[in-house]
Amino acid sequence: MTPRLRDRLLVLAPLALTAALAAAACGDDAAAPADVVDAVDAADGADSGERDGADSVGSDVVAACASRDPLRQVFFGDLHVHTARSLDANLQGTRLTPADAYRFARGEEVGLQPFGPDGAPLRHLRLARPLDFAAVTDHAEFLGVLDGCLTEGSDVYDDEACATVRDDPATAFYTVNIFLAAAPEDAALPPLCGDDGAGCAEPTRGVWQEIRDAADAAYDRTAACAFTTLVGYEWSSNPSTFNLHRNVLFRSDVVPDAPIGYFDAPWPDALWAALRRDCRDAGTGCDVLAIPHNPNLSNGLMFAAVGKDGAPIDAAYAAAQGDMEPLVEIMQHKGDSECLPGGVNASDELCGFEKVPYRNLGQAQANLPAEPQAVDYVRSALLEGLGLQVKLGVNPFAFGIIASTDTHLGTPGAVAEAGYPGHGGAGAGNGGSELPVGLTDNPRFNPGGLAAVWAEENRREAIFDALRRKETYGTSGPRITLRFFGGWGYAADLCDDPELAAAGYAGGVPMGGTLGEAPTGGAPRFVLAALRDPGVAGSPGGRLQRIEIVKGWRGADGELHVAVHGVGGTPDNGADVDLATCEPRGDGADGLCDVWVDDAFDPALPAFWYARVVENPSCRWVTRACVAAGVTCEGDPPAAWAGCCDPALPKTVQERAWSSPIWYVPPG
Repeated sequence: MTPRLRDRLLVLAPLALTAALAAAACGDDAAAPADVVDAVDAADGADSGERDGADSVGSDVVAACASRDPLRQVFFGDLHVHTARSLDANLQGTRLTPADAYRFARGEEVGLQPFGPDGAPLRHLRLARPLDFAAVTDHAEFLGVLDGCLTEGSDVYDDEACATVRDDPATAFYTVNIFLAAAPEDAALPPLCGDDGAGCAEPTRGVWQEIRDAADAAYDRTAACAFTTLVGYEWSSNPSTFNLHRNVLFRSDVVPDAPIGYFDAPWPDALWAALRRDCRDAGTGCDVLAIPHNPNLSNGLMFAAVGKDGAPIDAAYAAAQGDMEPLVEIMQHKGDSECLPGGVNASDELCGFEKVPYRNLGQAQANLPAEPQAVDYVRSALLEGLGLQVKLGVNPFAFGIIASTDTHLGTPGAVAEAGYPGHGGAGAGNGGSELPVGLTDNPRFNPGGLAAVWAEENRREAIFDALRRKETYGTSGPRITLRFFGGWGYAADLCDDPELAAAGYAGGVPMGGTLGEAPTGGAPRFVLAALRDPGVAGSPGGRLQRIEIVKGWRGADGELHVAVHGVGGTPDNGADVDLATCEPRGDGADGLCDVWVDDAFDPALPAFWYARVVENPSCRWVTRACVAAGVTCEGDPPAAWAGCCDPALPKTVQERAWSSPIWYVPPG
């Protein structure tokens, strides 16, 4: 390891992470055990204010963290998690509760469906490394319906629809979920709840309290700051099965008495208004944000920039969206949503990563292929936002970036390609009473990703504030450490400076920030530094192949443009993987860092830049499962293993990370 690289590691990560990488670098690149999930040693961290002893945020009384860094530390988590309290997960056999999900996130082993005749789980799973933070985000809309249907003596227990929930969950998966597919003007709870929904109101509040209590119990308030929970839920708008879902997250344990779901607020702006009314403006100290997720299945609606009347949005709408929705989920179980190949992205070969051939959730659930649409992808939204900034003076799509799993098994952070058990939801639920034979999920889906934040401490308020200011990034699963700063005067040799982070903040803005006014004749400089996932003992993470900066800008003629700039490493390093054993081959980097100058910058044009870090190739989860099972493609494989031999499915994957963009807005 060179002195320059060693200094860079000290800048990028806590000492524990550096030590872990050093140990991992001495091992081989063996695959992780089949029942273990990838991830880094839990770091410590919390808010941006100085504290002595205990502090209070909302009603949270917490000790000062033993580890706190004003230059911020990286923490990894999962902000999209469903448990048995979500109707779809429950009907697919999930039994893990919110409390169980947090136990799993903290490193405990859990049992998974299917369950044998004696009720014992037939599969077990444990994370190789605990998460730093997590949020259970069960669907708000059917919390009371499900609880009432399963609680004997409730007001709705004897309803025929509830009998179907108990006796025929496969049918109920469609007959009850279909209410989410109603048009917004027709959105309503199932009739079993009564005309005014009163029959399901009390059970809803009860389950919401359980979710809050689970988060409260799992939150580490000691000085160790080992694990943080955020209280949250999912708003599940799904008109005609077009996915417009948002995950709603709160800053503290001061939250509304009940979640605001699709049936309460059936349009996005209605959700934002209700969250302001019941949280931000309620005078209780409540704060909240919402995160659009999985836009690749929204059938052109997530970023349509039209209101409920179909008219183009105005500046007030754009401001409300930008305020309430600072982030977007770029990667999860149901595919990558960065960019679609072709069009403005024609020169970007990496846009083909983990694409699913569907336009909406209905097609994904039924495995009915359809050609995806570029407008449903995050890069298209970022570009569209530049035009809206010019037109309205406000950019509603100035999103920061995260990723998560959308697990419906109650297993946050289960992102390992090896031994992937599936995630349920639109994927295979693996219910019943026997172990599944063959692939554990739709082979077009994947294990999902992780959210990373740069925060002073591992505390609720610090994690939330990092989300709010967009100092975040997403990964496709590995715990790559990534820093990205933009400014006007960074030194060309900044990567050799052990005070890189301090210089980055002092001389510009971090990921998620907006550059100040350009100096005359100046060009923006960006420092991009990445560190490979150290993995665990005997199973280090993949080596890095390259780091890139993706630039998007709006020309003087209104045309939208994209350019991908290689900053470090090379796509031609020759690394590959032995498909017979899944052993990686070839060289790669432990860390990459460089300072890049945008010499094509025009101070009259709005633009954004984000960083992308790419690992060497490794075996995709389907390939790993097929190799482990000894499946060959000579002749026709059994139907349950057909995905092993599908030429349309990639055999390998190049795991990656995406930073939140850095923005430039011309004066005036």
